[in-house]
Amino acid sequence: MNDRYDAGYGSDQYELVGYDEYGQPVYRPIPAQQQQQQTYDPYAGQGYGYDPYPDAGRHPASPYDTGQQTPPYDTGQQAPVHDTGQQPPTPGYGPYDAAGPTGYHPYGQTATSGRQPRVAEQTAHIPQQAGPAEEPAEPRQGERDYRTEQFAFVEEPDGDSEDVIDWLNFTENRTERREEAKRRARSRTIALVVVLALVAAGGVGYLWYAGKLPGLSSSAAKGGTTTSTAAQKRDVVVVHLHNTGGGGTSTALLVDNTTTKQGSTVLLPNSLALTSDDGTTTTLAKSVDDDGSSGTRDQLDTVLGTNIEGTWRLDTPYLQNLVELVGNIDIDTNTDVPDPDAKKKGEEPLVKKGKDQTLGGKAAVAYATYRASGEAQNAQLERFGQVMQGVLRKLSSDPAAATVTVQTLAQILDPSLTDKDLGTFLAKLADLAKGGDYKTALLPVRNDGTLSAQTSSSVVKDILGGTAKSPSAGSAVRVSVQNATGVKDDTEKARVVLVNGGYTFLEGGTASGTRATSQVLYSGAADKENATEVAKTLGLDAKDVAKGTVAAGADVSVVLGQDYKPSSS
Repeated sequence: MNDRYDAGYGSDQYELVGYDEYGQPVYRPIPAQQQQQQTYDPYAGQGYGYDPYPDAGRHPASPYDTGQQTPPYDTGQQAPVHDTGQQPPTPGYGPYDAAGPTGYHPYGQTATSGRQPRVAEQTAHIPQQAGPAEEPAEPRQGERDYRTEQFAFVEEPDGDSEDVIDWLNFTENRTERREEAKRRARSRTIALVVVLALVAAGGVGYLWYAGKLPGLSSSAAKGGTTTSTAAQKRDVVVVHLHNTGGGGTSTALLVDNTTTKQGSTVLLPNSLALTSDDGTTTTLAKSVDDDGSSGTRDQLDTVLGTNIEGTWRLDTPYLQNLVELVGNIDIDTNTDVPDPDAKKKGEEPLVKKGKDQTLGGKAAVAYATYRASGEAQNAQLERFGQVMQGVLRKLSSDPAAATVTVQTLAQILDPSLTDKDLGTFLAKLADLAKGGDYKTALLPVRNDGTLSAQTSSSVVKDILGGTAKSPSAGSAVRVSVQNATGVKDDTEKARVVLVNGGYTFLEGGTASGTRATSQVLYSGAADKENATEVAKTLGLDAKDVAKGTVAAGADVSVVLGQDYKPSSS
């Protein structure tokens, strides 16, 4: 592609005037008059062709002409060139001469032969020197006047434009980042609100399902449900603790309210009045000894209006093993318990009074069966309840693991209660005890062993969901017997004698010490005659009969002393 500034372009003539700031040559057109003066015939000295005007424009022969072409000297004046109007001007070759750029002549002549055209004087642009003054060239008609500064952007990009583009890109990127940060913040806020709403809804739903939302109902609302007390489903098992070392029994009901998710231990005093199989009135302690597990379970169902599913006989050696299997228990003890195997008095107690006391198997049995001198049977019963709740808190909540624990005890259970059934039942209670949804309550009993609607409604109605139906006071006189003879078998011998005499026997326990003489007490004048008859039945003197404090649930209380002779009865 030809450059508009190339010398020899078309029929125009250009001359070099210098170099621009980028090192590129700069040309300008030669004025027409000067072109005519510089026009020469490139073939003038070649010896061919013809000249219609042979004498026109020739130089006179020099006397020193040797036949070789001598370049003329520049005198500062241009020789006139005559144009006939018939010979068209020969196009120039710019800085090259007619022989070509290599000096090779197409007709065999060397580049140095012939006349050499005169080249217009050109002044090269020398760096650090001011170039010659340039006259503005007039553009030809119909052509644009091109200037070098118009093409400067082709050679070098504009730095300012790049800066502007970079600034626009930076501003746009920063705006996009700011908007993106705002969108992410909004998204996180929305997600947080949704999570909090779901957590709140789930918490309220759980509390509603577990029945722990306050103000939902009246009496049944304590269990967290609007279901009526009677309609709530409960699983009940009765457990009898047999003290194989000191004698006597302790009874409690283990209750799992599957509707309200509440567990309870209901302690039953031994003086609780029951109705035996023959229709006579008896006590809980006597029923356990005489009627066994099945007979006592049926009598409790009748009195309490419950549905007991099974009986768990737990002798004290099995209780000791159970505590050791669960890894000891932690309870708040309410008294010091001496070591039953201590040889001397005043030794360190086996169980110390205090909070968070850790008890092993032996200590747990001693605490559960301990009854101090002059204490009511209910005090010992409450200690038994503490031990049972402590065992449940340490027992596994997994039914399979709890079943293995029961099987490890190797005890003989009631036929209606298998190892798997007892293990699954205890695992549910253990889960409730660990979660704080477990309590222990004592069944209130009158002195005669009966239940009143007012005193037992909180336990019988709310916990057991039943109705108290205590038997009416029968004709049999209830006699409580406490052994102070120092001989354990005397209690059982006295029981046999009283039962055979038509009396109701109540276990009064064993006194802490011995007494020399026996004593028969009554509380009212109406029972004085009954007390005298009891003394005769036991072979005691009438002088042993006196008015005094009678044990709860009994009509007559007897304290057997060393003067008691079972063989004489």
